[in-house]
Amino acid sequence: MAKSIPLLRFGIKTRHHFMQKEIELSIPPEKITDDAYIIQKGATQLNVALSSVKSIKIRKRSIDARSRLAVFRIRVVFFIDETPVPDIFHFQHANVADAMPIIIIGAGPAGLFAALRCIERGLRPLVIERGKNVQERRRDLATLNKEGIVNPDSNYCFGEGGAGTYSDGKLYTRSNKRGDIQRVLQLLVAHGATEDILVDTRPHIGTNKLPHIIQAIRNTILEYGGEIHFNSKVVDITECAGQVQGVTLASGEQLAANSVIVATGHSARDIYELFHNKRWHTEAKPFALGVRIEHPQDIIDQAQYHCDVRSEYLPPAYYSLVEQVNGRGVFSFCMCPGGIIAPCATDKGEVVVNGWSPSKRNNPYANSGTVVQINLQDVSDVAHYPFALLDFQREVEQRACVVGGGKLVAPAQRMVDFVQGNLSTSLPENSYKPGTKSALLSDVLPPFVHDALQQALPLFGKKMKGYYTNEAILVGVESRTSSPIRIPRDKDTMQHPQVKGLYPCGEGAGYAGGIVSAAIDGMNCVDRIKS
Repeated sequence: MAKSIPLLRFGIKTRHHFMQKEIELSIPPEKITDDAYIIQKGATQLNVALSSVKSIKIRKRSIDARSRLAVFRIRVVFFIDETPVPDIFHFQHANVADAMPIIIIGAGPAGLFAALRCIERGLRPLVIERGKNVQERRRDLATLNKEGIVNPDSNYCFGEGGAGTYSDGKLYTRSNKRGDIQRVLQLLVAHGATEDILVDTRPHIGTNKLPHIIQAIRNTILEYGGEIHFNSKVVDITECAGQVQGVTLASGEQLAANSVIVATGHSARDIYELFHNKRWHTEAKPFALGVRIEHPQDIIDQAQYHCDVRSEYLPPAYYSLVEQVNGRGVFSFCMCPGGIIAPCATDKGEVVVNGWSPSKRNNPYANSGTVVQINLQDVSDVAHYPFALLDFQREVEQRACVVGGGKLVAPAQRMVDFVQGNLSTSLPENSYKPGTKSALLSDVLPPFVHDALQQALPLFGKKMKGYYTNEAILVGVESRTSSPIRIPRDKDTMQHPQVKGLYPCGEGAGYAGGIVSAAIDGMNCVDRIKS
């Protein structure tokens, strides 16, 4: 039975011939939700009667904190002498239970959005996820945080929604040329995200709200005839004469399909090993590695908003920093205002950290990955051994575990102590729940990474007042910024060059770097499948 999901009501330019004027306004923070104030200011700028403005719609919203007083800058459409009828977008599709099956390995952003795109195209998605659904996954995360015990199939990286579910929900991307960003955002709104993500310059959902949205996407996939198999680990991808045939699960069950999308994320190392054992091409890929740095949020607010106390009408401040040190990039990554540092190991004997924020970003700390560019030439034998950078990554994570002492306790150092090479006599309170241990991070990080960070941090302090301080803590290691391996694919067909019907996809294959870019890549792969 054909159904439709109302995707979004959004007053953009439509077939209706409204008189519209789009202008940019500067709005004080305390007035950003005051439509009457915005209408009055816009009417004055447009030189129209206040009574003629029937409605407004904000298109874009950002914060400008370059001057002493931070303001919101908005692009807003004024509907003059007409009352707009808002468009209603529909995601039209029929039930696909009897349609051609497409196997999707992984239920992260790439896999879930590939599944939605399958349904839109009249294909039946069979999503295979090694981890648990979001509700059951929470128990394993609690054990991870409280007891330092890692379930290798259910953690911050594996499970419904993938790493994206517990990675803050940042939707900012530069992937404008890869596909329809607005389409991804609209689908998220249709499944429970607020319409704010359609207008904010740096859209953000929040880790506390993402699980409900992921569950709603799951329900859509199931309602329209797709399948999702949790606790189902793929142990083989079968092919015959260069054509993919399907997959084999750890349970022994076999699923057949002529198209398989591999959307397993950047931490599914067993998939790389599977490709390697089958002699399917993989290659080493540059990535970045470093630490997660946490400051009291007040320090960041004071620096970015030029204030003693942040206005209640302004969100916790964000920053982005980059330096070149001896020709190598050092940069902040995945910055989380009002956030928490999380343990993201996927196996025992390693320590990996990441960060996230709730929707209100109301925790007392701000954290950011601060990482150093890792190049192919930094390790030997890359040309002949595609796992060279992955092994490099793994060795650093294992050293962090040894120095931390086990149970996911992370080695840490105060910022100035790190730069000066001193062991911190104490560590500040911080958000990392498994615990931190004072250590010399030089015992964990490769020398060239350690040296680049030592030189970059004081330079960051010159760019942002208050940043370079011993109130900040460096927690090691931030190593899963992206995949250290790329699975090759044809540029036009997006298929692996050796196996027809096999589509390497998303972050794990080396073609995306966040929720939105991964989602776009998943949809693009489906668009290459001939039904």
